[in-house]
Amino acid sequence: MNSLAALVERLRESRGFRHKHDISQVLARLPVGAAGASPVAIGDDCAAIPDGDGFLLFAIEGLVSDFVRTMPWFAGYSGVMVNVSDIYAMGGRPLAVVDALWSGNADDAGAVLAGMAAASAAYGVPIVGGHSNVRSDGAQLAVAIVGRARKLLTSFDARPGDALVMAVDLRGKFEEPYPFWNASVGAPEARARADFELLPALAEDGLCDAAKDISMAGALGTALMLLECSKVGARIDLDALPRPADVDFERWLAAFPSFGFVLSVRRDHVDEVLARFASRSLASAVIGEVDASHEVVVTRGRDSALLWNLREEPFICAR
Repeated sequence: MNSLAALVERLRESRGFRHKHDISQVLARLPVGAAGASPVAIGDDCAAIPDGDGFLLFAIEGLVSDFVRTMPWFAGYSGVMVNVSDIYAMGGRPLAVVDALWSGNADDAGAVLAGMAAASAAYGVPIVGGHSNVRSDGAQLAVAIVGRARKLLTSFDARPGDALVMAVDLRGKFEEPYPFWNASVGAPEARARADFELLPALAEDGLCDAAKDISMAGALGTALMLLECSKVGARIDLDALPRPADVDFERWLAAFPSFGFVLSVRRDHVDEVLARFASRSLASAVIGEVDASHEVVVTRGRDSALLWNLREEPFICAR
């Protein structure tokens, strides 16, 4: 087995990949076409519900308990931040969040809530209510969000021939010992939300209609989810991924950045899309090409390896 194939095997067995692959077991048990249900595709960053001249966006994120327990302030901050990213990944703008928080006492809950309040201020998104239990036997946090979009970015509109683009904010650091690449806390006031505003602008200006924010499965796992939803494949050049200097390459592949997106862009729009990210000092690059193979192949130098065969095995069982 060459070194790239071994790397792929480690990625497939990583916590981020396994958490995302577990989604398939959940989706397989959900009813399809229930009476009165809206025809909303499942597998995207948000539910996008047609509403007037646009879409109501609805999403929720749960934080793993060890993270909430060991880094309560940053867990609270992240609970808001990742939801905000989901809304922008759909081409929308966030309106408000609510939370459900369990903790052993009010002091422990206070650190989580302080982190949420800081993110609420950084992204200009109010916390409008929720649920709390400060007499729990464990630490848990879930945050839900609503937003609106005029025109959608989805995971279902990548097409063969598109350029696969990665955009990421490299002005950060890892929150040890976790894979969270934090370029948000401590950033200049209003920078984070202004950076996110690029996404709905790309949708509304007709420059892109397929995107997904980079989550726990890292850039490759996120690309895999996008490609599965669109029923396509891709060939991805690992050497092309934007990455910070002096960061372990394999660790970067599993990174969960505070600002990070994979986009599928028509070739005639690529230069403008890259220029818009550069205008905000955000790193971006073409990392591959979408094809009709239903396979995701990664390359590095002269080596290549199959990351996933979507014909044989769904990743998240999107539908």
